[in-house]
Amino acid sequence: MKRDLVPALGEAAGAVGHAAGDKPMVRFRGVTKRYGALTVLDELDLDVAAGEKVAIIGPSGSGKSTLLRVLMTLDPLSAGRIDVGGESLTHMERNGAWVPANDAHVRRVRSRIGMVFQSFNLFPHMTALRNTIEAPMRTLGLSRAEAVERAMELLSMVGLADKRDHYPSQLSGGQQQRVAIARALAMRPKVMLFDEVTSALDPELCGEVLNVIRRLGAEHNLTMLMVTHQMGFAREFADRVCFFSHGKILEEAPPQQFFTSPRHERTQQFLRAVREAS
Repeated sequence: MKRDLVPALGEAAGAVGHAAGDKPMVRFRGVTKRYGALTVLDELDLDVAAGEKVAIIGPSGSGKSTLLRVLMTLDPLSAGRIDVGGESLTHMERNGAWVPANDAHVRRVRSRIGMVFQSFNLFPHMTALRNTIEAPMRTLGLSRAEAVERAMELLSMVGLADKRDHYPSQLSGGQQQRVAIARALAMRPKVMLFDEVTSALDPELCGEVLNVIRRLGAEHNLTMLMVTHQMGFAREFADRVCFFSHGKILEEAPPQQFFTSPRHERTQQFLRAVREAS
């Protein structure tokens, strides 16, 4: 099953940070996003190593999901630069100067990234199989036979091979989210983004999806950025936890240190509120 569903990335999974001289898989430099007078990301810097799993937590409106959206180029930057795999996603060199990247450049670099959304975003008129084969056929140029073979391996991996001919309306929320994960993996990304993927699910279905993500983390050397309110999962799964506040990373640390000895008062306040609400 493992074969080449997910490409090897060259660094051991679970490594935190990166050795001197190694380029991170994802790099944010001075990343700023404004909506009118509102600054959602404020000159943010962040490096994510190849194979690293980063949990992004914080209060609503702190910029967590916006970070993933600008990385996926769903929202344009107001300022700053993002690199993926050692190559700029947002800029390109022309006549010795860095200029905003054109659409072809963005599409090529962005192809290294897959994203799974809170709301599944499956095509309602397509079966689970067709949802999973559509992008590889259209974007990667795979034949239908190749795309179906890849899709069936992935649907088997997420436990849904028997649901290949079911439409989203015939699937539970947890099953729809697992199809969405298979669909993202069908593009063979090097980086996977998960944006509150369990927040629309009840606890039992939430466990289905988290188990798939656990398996991905254990069996494949994917770089993962996950926005989540699941503190227990973040503590168990992540190599590093980043706490966002007002568009900046206020605190970051390995999970054990982050959850047992947070330094900043705002982080302590947030974790107390989470504990009291659970």
